[in-house]
Amino acid sequence: MGGSARRTETGARSAKRSSPFPFDGKGRSPWPSSRVPGSAQFPKAPRSPCPQRQEDPVATHAAAATADPAVRDAMRRAVELAARGLGSTSPNPVVGCVVLDAHDRPVGEGWHQRAGGPHAEVHALAEAGDDARGGTAVVTLEPCNHTGRTGPCAQALIEAGIARVVYAVADPTPDATGGARALAAAGVEVHEGLLADEAAAGNAAWLTAVTRRRPFVVWKYAATLDGRIAAADGSSRWITSGEARADVHRLRAESDAVVVGSGTARADDPHLAVRGVPGAEQPLRVVVDTEARAVVPGARVLDGTGPTLVAVAEDAEADAGDLAGAEVLRLPRAADGRGGLDIPALLTALYGRGVRSVLLEGGPTLAGAFVEARAVDRVVGYLAPVLLGEGPAALGSAGISTIVQALRLTMTESVRIGPDLRITAVPADSDAPAAPSAAPAVPTPTVTTATVIPTATEES
Repeated sequence: MGGSARRTETGARSAKRSSPFPFDGKGRSPWPSSRVPGSAQFPKAPRSPCPQRQEDPVATHAAAATADPAVRDAMRRAVELAARGLGSTSPNPVVGCVVLDAHDRPVGEGWHQRAGGPHAEVHALAEAGDDARGGTAVVTLEPCNHTGRTGPCAQALIEAGIARVVYAVADPTPDATGGARALAAAGVEVHEGLLADEAAAGNAAWLTAVTRRRPFVVWKYAATLDGRIAAADGSSRWITSGEARADVHRLRAESDAVVVGSGTARADDPHLAVRGVPGAEQPLRVVVDTEARAVVPGARVLDGTGPTLVAVAEDAEADAGDLAGAEVLRLPRAADGRGGLDIPALLTALYGRGVRSVLLEGGPTLAGAFVEARAVDRVVGYLAPVLLGEGPAALGSAGISTIVQALRLTMTESVRIGPDLRITAVPADSDAPAAPSAAPAVPTPTVTTATVIPTATEES
């Protein structure tokens, strides 16, 4: 696995698709790895010949692995396992691993649970024991080849006697890459690319952060069908249903930081903590309070539930230095002359603090600033079957004055949650991986129904 990771062990964040693997859903096998019942259900599939290219010791196509149903199923399971690390692995990736024995039967699985802890491959090898010898390791990310807080996974796989490694996505980080070559040099059969799109989507935040040197930003908003986030008198509780608000807490739990602006801080006094997600780590709560006047002593974000960062302008006249329970960060103003903070500077500062994924819950002004800075990688809109007429829109000034400047989006998912609709989209020109649960793009997006237990009573 590339890098390391941090992770809670709740299964609430894992993917919901069924799996043929005889595990209990919590990363453990219900029987000893040396005694796998029902082995007839997992016959050894013939492995197609996959000659390696002469100029590269690693077979960068997955033809042989793809032809093996057991390996393909194992990769699907590994992607599910990796999802359990969302929100808990930064500044490192989420990774899942499944180990098959020499007869292509699953004997071990694991995921990276926490930064500095054992990697996914190590968990899976520990569960597999001696059954790993001569078998296959199926991993969502290229095994690492460096020693940090943990040892190199490539070496662990070699020492365990693994004969074949199939990984989905190459590790782009300079210090962790090279695992595939090390494995191949040791005589291990190596294949890259199986279910690469699915694995990359599950690791979208980390992959984007590595390549762009800033956090992956998801802008979330809740609005009526006519695009209003509040009524004309400012009231907004509640536009969306309890089911939709509970789903927002899932998004928070999968994020490293939740960001709002001064308008939201003044109007709602938001808490910004995760509720109703067992085992979730609290994200960094960030308030963009340019003039240092919105966050005052006694604000809910200062209650100590989670860490809080208040970003203010370098030249803010108000004194924000005495906010007990928060770190104050001074940043330059944006160069547009409108007085707001420089968004790239904010994201750079967050990246330097280990933040790799941001959930933007700000109002129209802050959302507009992020959009204008081209700093939104994914949009998640919760639309309620409600009409308000007048009232503030979800997006404020974003540097768009004519239709030809419109930011075009590609819809990747449409899901019904209670009475509401959750729509996920990405900028049409984005090279970031799609959402993990995204379906292939079709002319008319499929609307599915999600069963969500309303565990939270309020969104903020």
